[in-house]
Amino acid sequence: MKAAYTKPFLTAAFIVLLDQIIKIWVRKHMLLGEEIHFLGDRGMLRYTENPGMAFGMELGGEMGKLTLTLFRIVAVCGIGYGLVYLIKHKYHRGLIMMVALILAGAMGNIVDSVFYGVIYGYAPLFHGSVVDMFYFPLLTGHFPAWMPFWSREEFIFFRPIFNLADSAISVGVILILFNQKRYFKHEEVEESSPNSEMVED
Repeated sequence: MKAAYTKPFLTAAFIVLLDQIIKIWVRKHMLLGEEIHFLGDRGMLRYTENPGMAFGMELGGEMGKLTLTLFRIVAVCGIGYGLVYLIKHKYHRGLIMMVALILAGAMGNIVDSVFYGVIYGYAPLFHGSVVDMFYFPLLTGHFPAWMPFWSREEFIFFRPIFNLADSAISVGVILILFNQKRYFKHEEVEESSPNSEMVED
């Protein structure tokens, strides 16, 4: 049984480590708001600090920040328990790996929220900001003049700035949704009868 735990938890640990390496590199080598383009204007690193949730969303005020961080910690404990449950009950390996990705992503952002404010000296414990850096504005332009509400306004797709932890969560959730029939397939247990091929002793 111990071998069944190794791969998903090692995968989660590797993602958390890589996520932190990228974030520390960005903090050390880039200024806030600075950009490093690697796909022209369609893909870049843009150093951003997000005080709230994934992809730039946030809750207001210090209490909102503390609530969000505590919620993340509770969520990670729940996801970790769920992962152990799935392994013990021998659920589909794909589902186990996807939950491991979600766990890794949640843990990666928790490190920032809990410790970065203290480590870098800008906020108390549990009030740190999450470091984001990946930005892919694949399509840019302006809405047509005839469109109501957004007439001539600029649009950008894909606008959110995110990190590796956010990506791990998104990939895990999306693949679970796409593969739920395979991951949660239930086998029908045939009731024993005198005509059954297998007869219990």
